[in-house]
Amino acid sequence: MSGDTVVSLPEELLGEGVWFRVEEAVTAAAVRRAAERLATDLGMPDRRVADLSIVAAEAAGNLVKHADQGLILVRAVRTAEHAGVEIIALDSGPGIADVDRAIGDGHSTAGTLGIGLGAILRQASRWDMYSQPGRGTVLAVQVWPVAPPAPGWVAGLTRPLPGETVSGDAYAVRQDGDRRQVLVCDGLGHGGLAAAASHEAVRTFLSGAFAPPAATVDALHRALNHTRGAALAVAELDTSAGLVRYAGLGNIAGTVLAPDGTRRGMISMPGIAGHQRRQVREYDYPLVPGAVVLMHTDGVVDRWNPSDYPGLLTRSPEVIAATVLRDAGTRRDDAGVLVARPS
Repeated sequence: MSGDTVVSLPEELLGEGVWFRVEEAVTAAAVRRAAERLATDLGMPDRRVADLSIVAAEAAGNLVKHADQGLILVRAVRTAEHAGVEIIALDSGPGIADVDRAIGDGHSTAGTLGIGLGAILRQASRWDMYSQPGRGTVLAVQVWPVAPPAPGWVAGLTRPLPGETVSGDAYAVRQDGDRRQVLVCDGLGHGGLAAAASHEAVRTFLSGAFAPPAATVDALHRALNHTRGAALAVAELDTSAGLVRYAGLGNIAGTVLAPDGTRRGMISMPGIAGHQRRQVREYDYPLVPGAVVLMHTDGVVDRWNPSDYPGLLTRSPEVIAATVLRDAGTRRDDAGVLVARPS
């Protein structure tokens, strides 16, 4: 990966991070400790560790006080030179009718995240939020030891099946100059063997030569023959040509969401990478300025409709992905979402 694009680290806590279901004060304390530990492991200075501690404590505390079904993800983000910590908080609570007013210190109602949101944002290097009355709120906050990098064009989230410690879903991003490719994969089943298949796909994708999506999928198919196998798809976002080039095997869903509300589904071929496939085919789809590419595993239902979320597609990829995961992710499987907006 070149430049200052933000990506997750590949290790456990330093990668996809740790999810917390936040319902009690004891869990809020665990969130704060996990954030502090991660920041320390990343070598962040004490001052920024202290700032992050405030962010984590306030974000988790607000979920305990005001939210329904609150979840928090703590994970690392990095560039080639620096590493920071990202906290993503999501809930299905009453939502916020007036976000600007809620940001002000001292404002707290049953329909807001409560007192402390202003304190969170003051300590943050970067933040974004989306909220709807009756649907809930998603807040993404990053704390960096130095000035934050430019906002990323892509973000992904994975969540394991409840009861599992690892997710069989994974994603990866690579960039070579203006060429940008993303991978989403779903290891067969769930648990450790599913995660091993997806991790092998990610490793092969990131270490392999840059090639068109169909050739990349074919290489991944060969590399996974000693694993349980996976569904996977690769998309290349070519902004100069105004195209998404897409190839997939299995039930990875891909959609191009245009600013005018047009949705165009992308085609994956039947099969299981590593075990069975037909000829891998590559398809081109229009990519207009401002369009969003959304890819997800079958742990996310296809009934999600962006027209029900006014303004969401203008938010950061992290917030879009978290909103989709919250509202369309199932509890019967691992779930993974990737959102890319290259322009």
